[in-house]
Amino acid sequence: MSSSDRSQAVGVNKSYEIRTYGCQMNVHDSERLSGLLEEAGYVPAPKGGEGADVVVFNTCAVRENADNRLYGNLGQLAPKKAARPGMQIAVGGCLAQKDRDTIVKKAPWVDVVFGTHNIGKLPVLLERARVQEEAQVEIAESLEAFPSTLPTRRESAYAAWVSISVGCNNTCTFCIVPALRGKEKDRRPGDILAEIEALVSEGVSEITLLGQNVNAYGSDIGDREAFSKLLRACGTIEGLERVRFTSPHPRDFTDDVIAAMAETPNVMPQLHMPLQSGSDRVLKAMRRSYRQERFLGIIEKVRAAMPDAAISTDIIVGFPGETEEDFEQTLHTVRESRFAQAFTFQYSKRPGTPAADMDGQIPKAVVQERYERLVALQEEISWAENKKQVGRTLEVLVAEGEGRKDEATHRLSGRAPDNRLVHFTRPDEPVRPGDVVTVEITYAAPHHLLAEGPAQAVRRTRAGDAWEKRNAAPAEKPQGVLLGLPTIGAPAPSPAPAAGCGCD
Repeated sequence: MSSSDRSQAVGVNKSYEIRTYGCQMNVHDSERLSGLLEEAGYVPAPKGGEGADVVVFNTCAVRENADNRLYGNLGQLAPKKAARPGMQIAVGGCLAQKDRDTIVKKAPWVDVVFGTHNIGKLPVLLERARVQEEAQVEIAESLEAFPSTLPTRRESAYAAWVSISVGCNNTCTFCIVPALRGKEKDRRPGDILAEIEALVSEGVSEITLLGQNVNAYGSDIGDREAFSKLLRACGTIEGLERVRFTSPHPRDFTDDVIAAMAETPNVMPQLHMPLQSGSDRVLKAMRRSYRQERFLGIIEKVRAAMPDAAISTDIIVGFPGETEEDFEQTLHTVRESRFAQAFTFQYSKRPGTPAADMDGQIPKAVVQERYERLVALQEEISWAENKKQVGRTLEVLVAEGEGRKDEATHRLSGRAPDNRLVHFTRPDEPVRPGDVVTVEITYAAPHHLLAEGPAQAVRRTRAGDAWEKRNAAPAEKPQGVLLGLPTIGAPAPSPAPAAGCGCD
């Protein structure tokens, strides 16, 4: 959509709120939606205020409870909308792409329904719904414009998502995402690097490369080594301190990618590698094109090249036909892999996927019991792996909002190079999100590390300057995203390392 199209929808002085559910791709889409709305004249709704003039739901369709969660929230908004003339509600994302007209039938007070391929139309659709006084449902069947061409309001001043591809060419039997996001489309490497350079010039010091199957990058442009070349190219960008990516697929994880990770200093020693199941029989039923031996071989190669790498994963428990022996193979793979963290999903039947019609659907009680065993095992491993960090000196990128108890404990929080969460004693000198603090780890818990002594060094950065500049302005921030990622044993999930939808 051209800028002239967007300018037709003007929400001068109207406020907006975006509620995001799902994976990092949804989160990044919400940054685009914020940028679109602000370019059209809307302003972020104040936190703790009476509500927004426009509420946008950016949805996920992977988990079974996604539907219930959306319609429950829409139901809560119905009386608020009735009491607030001019208020509008929009629903986008994967669930909107899937349900289409169903949303308006179940919730007729919704004004706009838009899909994953036409997020750039939101301001125009809102204005059209207002003028015509009827719901606007517009679902594109293919991508209208790569999301990177749209205006963006970044949630962070120091860290940013960069989408390198959209869509997925896999046919996993449990996953509906390819049907909703479409076939893989790759961005040109030059466009990606130009976006990263622009972000770094604005103060960003950490970027995360995003793709539904991020290391398949290049399949659409005919270069099988395109992803490793992209990682190496990121290493040449001055001022870019940390590079991460999510989520790769074991099928496409090649030796050149491992070499690029190990040999490019600003590519962090962290890998999120979805396992899904440790059973060869279940992996075949899932249409996952690798087997346990191949998966463990990748882990071994990564650790040989990067001994300090922290590896996380996704696991589905209770896939149709999973036997106790199959589940034991998953436990075996978890023991061998020694994951720093695992995001686990109880299998959720999704209409439209082959797995939904498979024989051997597992009773809920059996799935729950297996899930709890997996939680217990991974808790034990996560704690043991974190204890190995005690005594190490780490550079921590100070983060905003990572430590819920920071004020009460007089600590700050941030991420180590391997993405482990670190809580550390607040230094005497001022420290801003985006700055880097060097600390010694003194204690380990299953899901975080503590540095209880004084900081060894504080490095003020351009990223910290960018955070300070942004927060000097009086403008309110939009509401935070609600990732809702299930995680093994953790009280609240960390969004950074996981694919969220579990589709990779």
